[in-house]
Amino acid sequence: MNIKLVVVGKLKEKYFKQGIAEYAKRLSRFCKFQIVEVPDEKAPESLSQAEMDEVMDKEGARILEKIKDREYVYALAILGKERSSEAFAKEIADLTTYGHSDITFVIGGSLGLSKHVLDRADTQISFGRFTLPHQLMRLVLTEQIYRAFMINEGSPYHK
Repeated sequence: MNIKLVVVGKLKEKYFKQGIAEYAKRLSRFCKFQIVEVPDEKAPESLSQAEMDEVMDKEGARILEKIKDREYVYALAILGKERSSEAFAKEIADLTTYGHSDITFVIGGSLGLSKHVLDRADTQISFGRFTLPHQLMRLVLTEQIYRAFMINEGSPYHK
């Protein structure tokens, strides 16, 4: 199984890098795990809706270049469907049972994801209505992917 995160921007904070590296190491027994970073679009603080759409479209084009046709894509979106850890684990298990061995998760930049990326996604997933920094979201997502494998293995880790 291949799990890929396609994310906008670079990870700067050492503590996030360390946390993600730890979960990536743990995931190595279950899957090939990789993170693909695409550059974020530089933009001023105050943007019109048209300017925001343009930024998201540019970032979205970079994201879509990193996704292959065969990949099952989860877009992280605040309005996506919330799942429990157990439901997420079952979904991952079901995907592999039905032939999806390449699963990609997409985390957008500070403005979110373009319509084109959301349209390409097979599903949208939300971790709640909170707005989280995308660097922190990488860590949370990586941990939840690891947790899903542990749940599917029957490990007490997830309790």
